[in-house]
Amino acid sequence: MPHLRLEYSAGLEARVDLNTVCNKLSDTLKETGIFPLGGIRVRAFRAGNFSIADKHEMNTFCDMVFRIGQGRSKQDRIDVGEALMEEAKKIFDELLEEKYFALSLEIIEIEKSYSWKVNSIHNRLS
Repeated sequence: MPHLRLEYSAGLEARVDLNTVCNKLSDTLKETGIFPLGGIRVRAFRAGNFSIADKHEMNTFCDMVFRIGQGRSKQDRIDVGEALMEEAKKIFDELLEEKYFALSLEIIEIEKSYSWKVNSIHNRLS
């Protein structure tokens, strides 16, 4: 952990380079200094079928869900949430100027006793 999952509406990839989005948000997570580099994951998934608000054909979205393990302070969670949202607003600034784009972020803290992981990347990066 931490794992940031972006779910985005079909058609958004024609307006924004999703690999760049993932890399910039990954860099933002690294720059916070809160998480070990070996645990950072950012993934984007296209939603081919969706319905948004008034069903206008130009409506698009990017919904970010950030899952982290227990142990970070409330202030750390707020700081990382604000850092991610600020970077996302920069990335999607042109879309946010329009009247058809929704951007959201939710942080979910996973209880340690319900999370199992095996990661050989940590050893390589230490």
